Amino acid sequence: MRSRTTPEPDAYVRAPTVETDLIERAKGRDEAAIRTIIKSNNQRLYRLARGILRDDSEAEDVVQDTYIRLFTHLDEFRGEASLTTWLSRIAINEALGRVRKRKLVAPLPAADSVASADIIPFPRQTSSEDPEKTMAQREIQHVVEQAIDELPDLFRIVFVARVMEGMSVEATADLLGLNVITVKTRLHRARKMLRDSVERRIGPVALDAFPFAGRRCDRLTETVMKYLGF
Repeated sequence: MRSRTTPEPDAYVRAPTVETDLIERAKGRDEAAIRTIIKSNNQRLYRLARGILRDDSEAEDVVQDTYIRLFTHLDEFRGEASLTTWLSRIAINEALGRVRKRKLVAPLPAADSVASADIIPFPRQTSSEDPEKTMAQREIQHVVEQAIDELPDLFRIVFVARVMEGMSVEATADLLGLNVITVKTRLHRARKMLRDSVERRIGPVALDAFPFAGRRCDRLTETVMKYLGF
């Protein structure tokens, strides 16, 4: 007689996850599954590649090549790491390979010569609602992005993975092939360099902080005038 605490034989069979279902569907050329995989990984892959290359278009090329490699070698995926981790490693290796090739041809471009990318999302109002505030937000975003671009390579990629992508210290270490102490040390130095760089730049931008002009100014003025009987 089977004990009540003894699980049924099929209780040990692992239930399929959303990821495994997506992968199986993608192997069968399911368009919806492929789109889902791409859209759910686009931002992380772009940020990681952009953090290494400091170039928008080249980072996009890396992301594209990463997906092509994934979907043409999907049968090689064994599930030893998550699909996102696997994709991230492919993108990082591809980006690092491009950096090595670039160094054989020419030095890395200066940070101020690289077009800024939308790598840090800021909540935005439409320009018709508050153009002054929107402009100030964009100025701050540009300052931060430029400061990130100027971080040395070893520190920039750790900062992107740990802070911008919100990965844990352990996950960052595993992804980049580093030990946890190295990740913590590089992150600490990256934050200090970033803070110092932003503080040097923020003075002129801070002069335009808390704008109260344009429509906001007009609306308040008209409200007060109306209250006063004008």
